[in-house]
Amino acid sequence: MVERTTLIQICDALLQPQRFKDYGPNGLQVEGKSIVHHMVSGVTASLAFIQAAVDAKADAIFVHHGLFWRGQDGTLTSWLKQRVALLMAHNINLLAYHLPLDAHPQLGNNAQLGMQIGLQHDQTFGEQDLGLIGNFSASNLQQLCNQIESAIDRSPLCVAGDGRAIRRVAWCTGGAQSYFESAIAAGADVFITGEISEPQAHLAKETGVAFLACGHHATERYGAPAVAAHVAQTLGITHQFIDIDNPA
Repeated sequence: MVERTTLIQICDALLQPQRFKDYGPNGLQVEGKSIVHHMVSGVTASLAFIQAAVDAKADAIFVHHGLFWRGQDGTLTSWLKQRVALLMAHNINLLAYHLPLDAHPQLGNNAQLGMQIGLQHDQTFGEQDLGLIGNFSASNLQQLCNQIESAIDRSPLCVAGDGRAIRRVAWCTGGAQSYFESAIAAGADVFITGEISEPQAHLAKETGVAFLACGHHATERYGAPAVAAHVAQTLGITHQFIDIDNPA
C-alpha cells in the first residue's frame, strides 16, 4: 500500500506536468482514499470505465483523459455529475495526465505507439515538441498500413500521398491532426495520428505526404498502462489496465 500523496508525488516527478501548457489540470482531479492498494489505468474516465474500476475494487484511477477541460462551465451536472458522484461514492482517487503522458520519452503514448508499430525516433517536432519522427524502411504505404493494423488491431484511414518510398515516418497520438504541417516541414513521408479533419486530406494530396488516421482511442491505449504499471511496481501496489472499447 502507499499514501495518496506519495503516489501523486511519484507520478508528478515522472511526468513533469509543470513543463506543459495543457487543456486541463494534470495530477489529482478527484480526491479519494488516503491509502492506495490497487490502481486501475485506462484511456478515458468515462462512466463505463469508472464503473469497471469500482468492480475491480480500485483505490485509484490513472487515465489520459480526465474529467475537467478548459472551456467547461464548471457545473457538476448531467454526465459530469454522474462520473464524479460514482467516484466519490466509492472514495476513488482520479489521477489524469494529458500532454505529459503523451510526451514521456519511454512510457508515454507517442513512445509506446512507436514501440507497438516498430518505429524509432531521432527527433521531435510540433508544438511543445510532442511529435516524433524517425527513419523507417517500407517498400510502400500499404506495408506500413498492414504493420499498423497488425500492431494495434485497427485499420488506418489512409489518404495516400504521391506514392513515394517511406523513409521518414512522423507520428503523434490522439487528436494531433493539426501537427500535419509541422510533420511535413520536418521531412516526413507519412504522418500517423488518431484523427483526421477535412483540411488534412487536401494537404496530403497537394504535398504528396501520406496521412494515416488510426483512431484516437486506439493510438492512446498504451501510455497509461505503461506509466501506471511502472509506478505500481515502484511503489509495491497492484495495477490493472481496463480497456473500454471506443470506435473513435
